[in-house]
Amino acid sequence: MTGKLRALIVDDEALARSRLRTLLGDCTSPGATVAAEAGHALQAMEALRREDFDVVLLDVRMPGVDGITLAKTLAQMQSPPAVVFVTAHSEHAVQAFELEAVDYLTKPVRLERLQQALQKVERLAQANKGLQADLSGECLIIQDRGRTERVPLAEVLYLKAELKYVTVRTAGKSYILDGSLNELEEKYAQQFMRIHRNALVARRAMRALEKHFDPEEGEGWAVRLTGIDELLAVSRRQLSAVREAISG
Repeated sequence: MTGKLRALIVDDEALARSRLRTLLGDCTSPGATVAAEAGHALQAMEALRREDFDVVLLDVRMPGVDGITLAKTLAQMQSPPAVVFVTAHSEHAVQAFELEAVDYLTKPVRLERLQQALQKVERLAQANKGLQADLSGECLIIQDRGRTERVPLAEVLYLKAELKYVTVRTAGKSYILDGSLNELEEKYAQQFMRIHRNALVARRAMRALEKHFDPEEGEGWAVRLTGIDELLAVSRRQLSAVREAISG
């Protein structure tokens, strides 16, 4: 996560909201900005419908719907914000953590404890982001001598046709994939571009276009990729597109 955490303060006492706002202004690494405030649960839900927040700083005892009930509602959201309870009553801590609250602060809140709570929120957000990337990230399935391996597409630098197979190259290793380069190009056109009749390279990995002498094709051009020393020949037909991709 980059930048400041977006916080929603929910407390029926204006003075308590003001104190939290001041403390949040003093927090660094991560910092936090008060994106909205609410004096009761219904007002908080209206704010949550309008915009996204990274963390809700939530009082427990409020008129009408209390903080525990509101936290249960938040947990049902598709992408719920982190919840940090801020209350004068310590007896609700067990119930709060059963609702997977990130932290439970008792009033008067100290800056150091609030900062620790925000750090927990940030770590949780980073962990969730990594998990989502892992779950949604596409992989190539490599079958090698009875062993099956998943190679994340994000690690692949190039795909090169070699006879009946495709070489899959990452920064640390080469794999052999039984497949068609044309099918891979069609499926992963957003991530890879063709530079030659026998090669696709990862768009994100293209570092430079260089003059190059190829023993078979003579003078020409080649792409240098981030992470490996190997140069890959660029066909005359693809030269313009490759130059545009690198300069763009």
